[in-house]
Amino acid sequence: MTLTLYGGARTRASMPRWYLEEKGIPYRLVELDLQAGEHREAAFTAINPFAKLPALEDDSLEAPGGGPLRLFESGAILLHLAERHGGEFNPELVGGPDAAAARRALVAQWLLFANATLAVALFVPSNREREFPRLMDVLNAQLAGGGPLVGEAWGAADCAVQAYLAYLPIFLPQIDLSPWPQVQATIAAAQARPAYRLAIGPR
Repeated sequence: MTLTLYGGARTRASMPRWYLEEKGIPYRLVELDLQAGEHREAAFTAINPFAKLPALEDDSLEAPGGGPLRLFESGAILLHLAERHGGEFNPELVGGPDAAAARRALVAQWLLFANATLAVALFVPSNREREFPRLMDVLNAQLAGGGPLVGEAWGAADCAVQAYLAYLPIFLPQIDLSPWPQVQATIAAAQARPAYRLAIGPR
């Protein structure tokens, strides 16, 4: 079985890479040179026709049209990794099929939140002014206690949300996070994880 993650500098490939490193899942990393346009070459657009990173090839599954499963979008990749390789929704480990289905739904919820709502609030200036403080207020309460967002162990939901939060001091250092101490603590805890430091930071 081979997992191949396609990434590049300053792309969201750092999220699934962090997850893979954190969970000790073997993978092969192929880094494309975006400046040279390698992501627009036919070899890569056969994997992701939109020529965006990240993308994942998983030869443990056959795609409907044949060949290995190929995925794009960091949230979809994280959900697949959590389900197929991370064991996050194993019914035998989480209390049966219903518990596994509920956990998968909650992880999907947080992945969609991170990649849509949170990302837009952080990186679209007009949305940042309107949405950012409200989202930080709610997240600060959700993160109280320092536990995982879903289940008993760090997982895909934490990976996505924490990665976006940790982008704040990197890309938006002018934002004062002191009104949200739990958000600050979550960022510091993420940045201290060895797998995070390998996959994402420091930058």
